[in-house]
Amino acid sequence: MSSQGQKVVVITGASQGIGAGLVDAYRQLGYAVVATSRSIAPADDAGIVTVQGDIADSATADRVIAAGIERFGRIDTLVNNAGVFVAKPFTDYTQDDFTSATGVNLNGFFRATQLAIPHMLAQGGGHIVNITTSLVDNADSNVPSVLASLTKGGLQSATKSLAIEYATRGIRTNAVSPGTIKTPMHPAETHQALAALHPVGRMGEVSDIVDAVIYLENAPFVTGEILHVDGGMSAGH
Repeated sequence: MSSQGQKVVVITGASQGIGAGLVDAYRQLGYAVVATSRSIAPADDAGIVTVQGDIADSATADRVIAAGIERFGRIDTLVNNAGVFVAKPFTDYTQDDFTSATGVNLNGFFRATQLAIPHMLAQGGGHIVNITTSLVDNADSNVPSVLASLTKGGLQSATKSLAIEYATRGIRTNAVSPGTIKTPMHPAETHQALAALHPVGRMGEVSDIVDAVIYLENAPFVTGEILHVDGGMSAGH
């Protein structure tokens, strides 16, 4: 059970990159953390419980939310960070690509959020943050990305819908829309080309996205916001 007043955050895709950065940032805020990914290792920190599993499988979301309630007694924030990105010409996508992207980007969000919201309502409020992509608003001929637009675009629209549905019941829903971020997903030899996609001429850092999420966490009058953290990509080229 969490100590009196300690808030609890659930973070998906938490083993590396943005997810790992979010775990550290929320711990620094004093939150207890439920961290999940397919490969996440047990944590030494008593304030972190880890759940290994594929968030595309609804049973994983069941276990994640149940672990948070069992260990800490509440869920205050859910960060739907897990994501799959496959850049291919549209006609080259396979059924496996489609299943993978929709499974993680949509199914994972859907089940975890459905399970978290009743706990948030029971305690009088909460916060949901979805990680999308700037390509949703700014398609780029250099990065064919229909599956990202289909799935993360749906997630972005759902962000606004949830924000309005729960606006009078204390649950805020926001999204962070990143450009390309330096994470283990992108090999070092691709960094120069990826940096050139951004008007500012560089890739984003994990800290850029973490700072945006923490801003939203501490902004009680902000809901339904799509916060672009993309080096100017959404503004134009």
